[in-house]
Amino acid sequence: MTQIIALLQAGIKFGTVILFGATGEILTEKSGNLNLGVPGIMYLGGIMGLMGVFFYESSTANPNPLICILIAMGCAFAASMLGGLIYSVLTITLRANQNVTGLTLTIFAGGFANFFGGSLMKLAGGVGQISVSVSSAAFRASLPFAQNLPPILSMLLGFGFMVYMAVALAFVVSWFINRTSVGLNLRAVGENPATADAAGINVTKYKYLSTCIGAGISGLGGLYYVMDYTMGTWDSDGGIERLGWLAVALVIFSGWKPKRAIWGAFLFGLLSWLYFYIDGLTRRSSELFKMLPYLVTVIVLIVVSLMRSRGNHPPAGLGLPYFREER
Repeated sequence: MTQIIALLQAGIKFGTVILFGATGEILTEKSGNLNLGVPGIMYLGGIMGLMGVFFYESSTANPNPLICILIAMGCAFAASMLGGLIYSVLTITLRANQNVTGLTLTIFAGGFANFFGGSLMKLAGGVGQISVSVSSAAFRASLPFAQNLPPILSMLLGFGFMVYMAVALAFVVSWFINRTSVGLNLRAVGENPATADAAGINVTKYKYLSTCIGAGISGLGGLYYVMDYTMGTWDSDGGIERLGWLAVALVIFSGWKPKRAIWGAFLFGLLSWLYFYIDGLTRRSSELFKMLPYLVTVIVLIVVSLMRSRGNHPPAGLGLPYFREER
């Protein structure tokens, strides 16, 4: 029972990282922009949030947990939005290829984050010496209601606020896309930007805003990974990048529906770390278990293609450049 609970906890924690990335990318792709730079944007969110609270805690005798949270989330969101802005300028204004730009952003941001992560460790005195214990504890602290529950429920629900924030954001984005006039305009831009433009919708503005805000949401996944899993330090083992690619896969798995992405993210998180909790696995067999999330995505793609359900298809204009002069 203890091992099952530990597996569920791991699935929820890593699923939260994936859910932030997928929710932000769904918002981006609804505008027709295919941003494969999600792993890089999550890197930016993680390192800039860590740097912000590191300098705050280093310069303050008694750091305030609330201020730590605000600084970390503000730095992470702003840096991730900047990554989204770079992508937007290159693909919307300069009309660069979206696939190449996204992959380049991931490579650049990964190198940027690991460089400054290493510099931060050196500044702190060596590997594992980064001390943002107040911030990490604030992010990992259980919410008050979970402390009064029975032990098993307390273990299953005793997560930091960002787990619940990720689920709430998925519901908010779903409501925004499907229930508001602005969301309807956004979907129109993603489906047929020429028609939306003819109807008086500012296509460029919608693409820029959805891409930048979506990137900001995705970046919070990197921040959660750093503050919860690595407990406020930096490691360059590529964990953020792996979860970032799973977030991209989850967008397809969920059929571009944020609410469906919630349970899909926790399923991906559980499958991603299942091999840790199975006894007797060799290194070769554990590699097979690491394939499970991607294998599930491939199976879903095949099933969706056979069903030919339009509701599970991507926006018609996804990945296609829009030239107003050719309208």
